[in-house]
Amino acid sequence: MSDQLSHDLKSLTIPREVNPETRGRTTRVLIVLVVLAVLAAVGWFYVYPYITSRLWKTEVVATEISLLSPSQGSTELSSTGYVVAQVTAKVGAQLSSRITKVHVHEGSVVKAGDPIVDLDVAMNASAINSASSRVNAARARVGTAQAQLEEAKVQLVRERALVDRGVGTKATVEDLEARVRSLSEQVKAAEAEVRASATDVASRRVELQYGRVVAPIDGTIVGKPAQVGEVVSPTLNVIAEMADFNSMLVETDVPESRLGLVKVPGPCEIVLDAFPDRRYPGETVEVSKRIDRAKAAVTVKVKFAEPMADVIKGGVIPDMAARVSFLTEALDPEALKAKPKPVVPRDAVVDRDGQKVVFVIEDGVVRQVQVVLGPELGGGFEVKAGPPPGTRIVSAPSAKLKSGQKVKEKSE
Repeated sequence: MSDQLSHDLKSLTIPREVNPETRGRTTRVLIVLVVLAVLAAVGWFYVYPYITSRLWKTEVVATEISLLSPSQGSTELSSTGYVVAQVTAKVGAQLSSRITKVHVHEGSVVKAGDPIVDLDVAMNASAINSASSRVNAARARVGTAQAQLEEAKVQLVRERALVDRGVGTKATVEDLEARVRSLSEQVKAAEAEVRASATDVASRRVELQYGRVVAPIDGTIVGKPAQVGEVVSPTLNVIAEMADFNSMLVETDVPESRLGLVKVPGPCEIVLDAFPDRRYPGETVEVSKRIDRAKAAVTVKVKFAEPMADVIKGGVIPDMAARVSFLTEALDPEALKAKPKPVVPRDAVVDRDGQKVVFVIEDGVVRQVQVVLGPELGGGFEVKAGPPPGTRIVSAPSAKLKSGQKVKEKSE
């Protein structure tokens, strides 16, 4: 009885030991769950922002590292524009023909009246000879008609004398009078034909002069002129384009809201993108009388204050991009000699890992670049070491912006 009771009690006992195989499988499941949780956390905090930064573009406001000269401390307004020749000409032909000779090339400097191209005028020369022959034939007909008229007049005088003596007939006199009138008209017609043929010759001689196309103004050939063998006509072709470099001005668009800062005449400083180290003194000469509503801006024309011969010699040509600074006072010669310094806007510089950096925009992707800053200058800092002037950078980059992230620019 006691053995049976002991057996029953033992059957109710909960076993303290777990199957080793079951315990191992449970442990592996827990480890896998922990690893997945860690990977999910890493992906959420690190991988996800990295991937999204490359798949979706972040909007940023772009600015640039610019060159600032000491004289620009008196700058009231800056704007960009282009060098534009005010006197230009498109040279065309006044007759349809083929080019036989070209006297100029791109960059040739010519005076008004200098030859540009020669055209084939062989047909015109032949037409002049033909018209001259018609003139000679018409003159011969005039001579013949005049001779016949003189003969008829003599006969008329003779018949009238016979009639007066009662020998001749009045009908003969009337016939001769009619013949004289007819021959007089023939002489007039022949003379008119001579004048018409002579006019035709003169006209064709003028066309012959058009066989040499000449420069209408003093200037420089811009672009490649037409070549030998090309067929030109008065309505279809431009043989060459010319521009008077001495008439070059900088045309820049000034926002309508800031037009009040522009004085005419007023001192300016001109910096060309092609020669960022050079600075030219300028002067405002004209403000357009029309506002561009699409841009809400007004075109302002600025001339170079230096002799144009020196400006042209320095390599300035039409359509160069330029930045104009409108100044409160004329440039000091000593300040003009001082070299401009690269300046980065204050809000474009941020701290990353204890370093001063900017985010350079290259093909829609930002790249973090360290900069070494100098003293404050013109609302920013002088760049002692870093990206060169003209480099596009992000203005006021956010703390989440990372190197390699795709961005798109938006207006401020």
